[in-house]
Amino acid sequence: MLQFITHRNDRYDEISGTRAVLEGGCRWVQLRMKEAPDEEVVRVGREVGRLCRACGATFLLDDRVHLVSELGADGVHLGKHDMPVPEARRLLPAGTIIGATANTFEDIERAAAAGADYIGLGPFRFTETKQNLSPILGLEGYRRIFERCRAAGITLPVVAIGGITAADVAPILDTGATGIALSGALLGAEDPAEEARKIMKIMQILNHNNL
Repeated sequence: MLQFITHRNDRYDEISGTRAVLEGGCRWVQLRMKEAPDEEVVRVGREVGRLCRACGATFLLDDRVHLVSELGADGVHLGKHDMPVPEARRLLPAGTIIGATANTFEDIERAAAAGADYIGLGPFRFTETKQNLSPILGLEGYRRIFERCRAAGITLPVVAIGGITAADVAPILDTGATGIALSGALLGAEDPAEEARKIMKIMQILNHNNL
C-alpha cells in the first residue's frame, strides 16, 4: 500500500499533486490541509475526491471527521491529538475507514483496542512537512515495535511515515510495515508520477517475493 499525503510546494498544490501521483498508480490519498479553513478543505476536497473516484482510489481526510460525509470520503486519519477513534466511529457511517497515528507500541495497542482500521507509524526520520514531530524511530525503532506487535497478536495494517524516500522502502517493509506513506518524496521528485510508479514497482516486487 502506497499512501500519498497531500501538501503543496512551488510546483504543485493538493489537486495537481494528487493528479500526478494517481497517474503514477498510487491508489490511496489522504487530503491533509492542517491550517486551512473548512471552506477551503471542502473546495479542494471535492476535486481531490473526484480524481480519486475516477481512478478507483481510496480518499481519506486528515482529521476533519465532520466533513467526511459532505465530501464522500472513504475515511479519515486521526492524529494523536485529534478526535478519539471511538468517538469518530460513533459519528461516521458503518464501513468508514479510520486510521490512527502512532509513535510507540503502546499507541498501536490503544488504537487497536479502540477499533482503528490501520495505523500510521512514524516518523521514520525528520520531515519538514509536519510540525511538532514525535521522536524519530528509524529502522531499529520499527523492528522493536513490530516484534512487540507480533508477540501481542496485533495484526492491524501499519503504514510507515515521515521523511521516507524510495531508497527506504525495501528496508522499511522488511521490518514488518504493511505500507508506506509519502508526501515530499513524491512532490519533490522531478516527475512525481514516475516516482510513484518506481515506488509501486518496488513494493510489488517485494510483495511477490514474500508470497
